[in-house]
Amino acid sequence: MMKKVLIIGGGFAGCSSAEIISNIPGTKIVIIEKGTSLGAGVRTHFNGGHPFTFGPRHFLTTKVEAYDYLKKFLKLRNVNYHKFISYIKQDDNFYNYPLNTKDIEKMPDKKKIKSEIKSTKNVEKSKNLEEFWVRSVGKTLFNKTINDYNKKMWQVSSCKEIDSFKWSPKGYTIKKGKEAAYDDRISMYPTEKDGYNSYFDNILKIKNVNVKFKSVLKSINLKKKEANINGKKVKFDILINTIAPDTLFNYKFGKLKFIGRDLHTFVMPGKYVFPKDVFFIYFPNTEKFTRLVEYKKFTQHKSKNTLIGMEMPSNNGRFYPVPFKNEQKKAQKYFKMFPKWCYSIGRAGTYRYEVDIDDCILQSLEIGKQIRSDKYKGPLVSGDQFRID
Repeated sequence: MMKKVLIIGGGFAGCSSAEIISNIPGTKIVIIEKGTSLGAGVRTHFNGGHPFTFGPRHFLTTKVEAYDYLKKFLKLRNVNYHKFISYIKQDDNFYNYPLNTKDIEKMPDKKKIKSEIKSTKNVEKSKNLEEFWVRSVGKTLFNKTINDYNKKMWQVSSCKEIDSFKWSPKGYTIKKGKEAAYDDRISMYPTEKDGYNSYFDNILKIKNVNVKFKSVLKSINLKKKEANINGKKVKFDILINTIAPDTLFNYKFGKLKFIGRDLHTFVMPGKYVFPKDVFFIYFPNTEKFTRLVEYKKFTQHKSKNTLIGMEMPSNNGRFYPVPFKNEQKKAQKYFKMFPKWCYSIGRAGTYRYEVDIDDCILQSLEIGKQIRSDKYKGPLVSGDQFRID
């Protein structure tokens, strides 16, 4: 029996779902994408021949099955040695991010910091991000490394407003041992100059996948299993949504809050600008930008110059779901409107900031299993960093 699958959004979640489901006999898949190419923020673009993505998009996971899937399509190289550093203005110094025990020894106020760390307690009772960090590392380190960064990242006046914090901070508060950020995980990046693009472009070659570019969902009727796309009716049996779930229901419970992002790229003279093995530099002070990225460290692009990306939180776009419980509860209201044969996945679709490339793959693999077995458990599907409670 033919199963018509409608996928809303052609980012990584949409593409991995399409590729996996296309291997199931009797499936016919339609992807609707408002842009003119697949891949969304993971697609590689170029500035003066220098490749870059919308923010760094290395593949990071603890799940071998996600890695095994991706390496079938792309040659990947290990980047688990890479470091993040942050510039602390009040010390006029750079430290590791996440903080390493070695960093504290370099700080001018290390005695005060060590004393505060020894006095920390009741971390498990924390009700917001500020309490979590103060109870984990003390007030001095919180103010020095966390407070201003998160206020500008999430556009809040106080870190007490951030009451969901499982996404933070890179798995550590203070890391011991190696200074590399992800030495304990599978951390990879494609070897090809255009990054993941060949994976996305190959979706267009799959016979039972039809990609409709410049397409916008006007309305959807889940009872009738019918969508209005650019004024035309499209029938489906299974829905996979990868955009903000409120969009499908005309914002019935109110619009979900997202943070946008402006990316500015510029080319600098010199083969490399950042120190050896440093890929990101964070700025947890009052600057308007949050992070600089040297893309050559990932892409291995050959040039006498190097491209830097500067990221600034903004109202431009709906890219990052906010870690606020009231917004997550609102998202749950939308998820309850989905039947079991409808799925909402990916970062926007799941409405969780922690969802990354590996989560998209794992979510897609699970949906494929459910379709094969004809046993549906939507709309939410677990990944790696994101798990259904």
